[in-house]
Amino acid sequence: MNKPREVLLRVTDLKKSYGSVQAVQGVSFQAHRGSVFTILGPNGAGKTTTLEILEGIRVADSGRIELFGQTARRVTEQMKQRMGVLLQDGNFEPYLKVQEVLKLFSSFFHNAVSVDEVLERVALKDKAGALVSTLSGGQKQRLAVGVALVNDPELVFLDEPTTGLDPQARRNLWSIFQELQEADKTLILTTHYMEEAEELSNHVCIMDHGAIIAEGSPEELARGLAQDSIIEFDAPQLDAQATSALGGDGMAVEYDDGTAVLHAPELTKAMAGLLSWAEEYDVPLTNLTVRQPNLEDVFLSLTGRRLRE
Repeated sequence: MNKPREVLLRVTDLKKSYGSVQAVQGVSFQAHRGSVFTILGPNGAGKTTTLEILEGIRVADSGRIELFGQTARRVTEQMKQRMGVLLQDGNFEPYLKVQEVLKLFSSFFHNAVSVDEVLERVALKDKAGALVSTLSGGQKQRLAVGVALVNDPELVFLDEPTTGLDPQARRNLWSIFQELQEADKTLILTTHYMEEAEELSNHVCIMDHGAIIAEGSPEELARGLAQDSIIEFDAPQLDAQATSALGGDGMAVEYDDGTAVLHAPELTKAMAGLLSWAEEYDVPLTNLTVRQPNLEDVFLSLTGRRLRE
């Protein structure tokens, strides 16, 4: 029998208000050592406030934080020495060299690892002597990750770490994050890319209006939505008669930015009905796909919005 993983971070009934606005309303969760714990939510959901409390930037109005086996109302300086935080906008001095940036941030910690080790981990060894101003977007973001790792932290906060990067640069960072997890680091991730959450996460927590509305593994959340199959095809210009005739047999139909989305409890019957409908109304079923519910569908059903809205 596998030994249960240690709980590295436990949050109990965390609350934070700004005047009459309740930004965080009784949030409770736990993250295990060696896992990727992802917090998803639309803008204004309370994610940033929650992270800032856990990073020691803000103080909660009430609630309890248990971190590294210690209980505290707020994150202490001692705890910060064992944490790493990705700066969403590093804004590093452009005329410093990469190794100089890492040396500067290393000086803030009691037990910093060697700059060479950090450069190796984030694949920037060949850029050690390069000026920050000469780095590509992906390289600058790898430098920001390196800054978060200079103290060899046990817990790393990654707040939208791949925003604005091209797909290849994003996947390069995913590889680094997966290596950190394999090294028994705990990662707290927020992201606007659902594919990123599905690829990296062991556990997902969905927030809205300052509260947790669902949590579990990506697979558990998708299974909890429904067993319906989802059929999608391009439908940019359907007339009113064709639109009203689509569906039936228990199918729910939605339209999302020119795409028809059908939730089909019985796939065989749904496909037969769809093909008959397409022939009758002369609708080409362009880019037709059939899939099972995923994390994006869960998020949409719970919040009424897509993650990037």
